[in-house]
Amino acid sequence: MAGKFVISKGNDGKSYFVLKAGNGEVILQSQGYSSQSACENGIESVRKNSQDEGRFEKKTAKDGRFYFGLNASNGQQIGKSQMYKSESGRNNGISSVARNAPDAKVVEEE
Repeated sequence: MAGKFVISKGNDGKSYFVLKAGNGEVILQSQGYSSQSACENGIESVRKNSQDEGRFEKKTAKDGRFYFGLNASNGQQIGKSQMYKSESGRNNGISSVARNAPDAKVVEEE
């Protein structure tokens, strides 16, 4: 099964997206966007920037868990991962975003 971007409206009125892998697991989540069109632009930025390994920023949380951010060419973060117990899990998450993002369909949460 292919991945998909799911757009939803937050309680704050902002639009958000998540990228889900084929198994339904969330592999990347966005910041809040002021409009639906800005959110869609964020998705296009993920499609493009996920193909450049240098755009992924590998991080370690204070509690020792691992995560990553995906940055646009201007350095602004466009998405953040879940927390992983291991570096290899985080690295697999990065690979999954790179693999799923380019062809993922966009759907709105019901």
